[in-house]
Amino acid sequence: MIDTDVAVIGAGPYGLSATAYLRAAGMRTLTLGDPMSFWRAMPAGMVLRSNWSASSIADYRGPLSLDAYCANTGDRFGRPIPLNRFIAYGEWVQRKVAADVDRRRVLQVDRRSDDFLLALSDGEPVTARRVVVAGGIAPFAWRPPSLGDLTADVASHTADHADLTPFADRKVLVVGGGQSALESAALIREAGGEVEVLVRQDRIHWLHGGKYHRMLGRCAPLVYAPTDVGPLGLSRLVAIPDLFRKLPRRVQDPLAHRCIRPAGAAWLVPRLADVPLTLGCTIRGATPGPGGLRVELSDGSTRNVDHLLFGTGYRVDVHRYPFLGPDIKRELKLVNGYPVLGMGLEASVPGLHFLGAPASWSFGPVMRFVSGSWYAGREVTQSIVRGNDHHGHVEALSRPGSLRVFAPEYDPDVPREARDEEEFAGG
Repeated sequence: MIDTDVAVIGAGPYGLSATAYLRAAGMRTLTLGDPMSFWRAMPAGMVLRSNWSASSIADYRGPLSLDAYCANTGDRFGRPIPLNRFIAYGEWVQRKVAADVDRRRVLQVDRRSDDFLLALSDGEPVTARRVVVAGGIAPFAWRPPSLGDLTADVASHTADHADLTPFADRKVLVVGGGQSALESAALIREAGGEVEVLVRQDRIHWLHGGKYHRMLGRCAPLVYAPTDVGPLGLSRLVAIPDLFRKLPRRVQDPLAHRCIRPAGAAWLVPRLADVPLTLGCTIRGATPGPGGLRVELSDGSTRNVDHLLFGTGYRVDVHRYPFLGPDIKRELKLVNGYPVLGMGLEASVPGLHFLGAPASWSFGPVMRFVSGSWYAGREVTQSIVRGNDHHGHVEALSRPGSLRVFAPEYDPDVPREARDEEEFAGG
């Protein structure tokens, strides 16, 4: 039986961030998961919407940052950041902080009197005093329930495809007005497919591509946080989860919605110049036939297509994590599928912590993005270190760049290069 202080479930940006901080603070940590698996399942050819600093894991400066990766590997790439280079960066971080990552699947997590019991895919048990769930959003892909009977050959979610080139000679109706839907449409069109985008809202929100950032010049950091989540002003507020969580819920909800509403990057506009964008319209029904699908729209028109591709995002429901045991599910306090979290991102089940999108109801929209891993890794570690009476570490962990304090064995910090302001993609 494996025994550890902390078991981290997930080896994406949040799991790797938590591992980095926990191990730097001296905690015995077992990281379980397939590194960067969600990102490797995304369609090839995609690029990141977030800017340079916000795409760093664990911290935007210091030994695990994108700057450090480029300096230490010699890798160079343009902006926006290509998906395959971000995956390579994430795997580099994994080799730095979790070279011993355990790739076995976690089948079930059960709470015992004073610890947790994890069952792994090969039957070996693991006991842990704490469990950090960084399981990502893959289980939360959302499809319109009214179209749930359509089979995978005629309807799928963008999360189902690591390659969109099979749609090269097909007619595809893409549903959604956010980045995933719009970029998928661009990739299908560029591969040779015939594509149309159907958007429920009467307009598409295009990000400004750094226009206001350039106008503000050196004053831009006063109103735009390096986390790159949210528009001018709000960006700074939501970048401080401890502040966001103290706001009344009637204030939190509209702020969060404003920061994460569906939107597309400015650099997608020319790529979609010859793609029909049908706005203010929804699907009333879809009937499979020998030639594909006959789709009825709310404006009374119809489309005959080969495939429906849903870029309809993700809706958190932690009960859809298959590894949470039945007792844990019963004890978890939830709001609309989100766990209600306290200090240290700890759930109502003592010793169980949730990072990433499931933490966004309690700690704000930044938890939905890679840049939220900066706060989450530090915060969960502070909580666990404090609970294990390692008080000497707590103060140093409370500030950005603290990995440099705890991890002198890592590569030294790299001076931040001057960045082209064109890379900024804040909303």
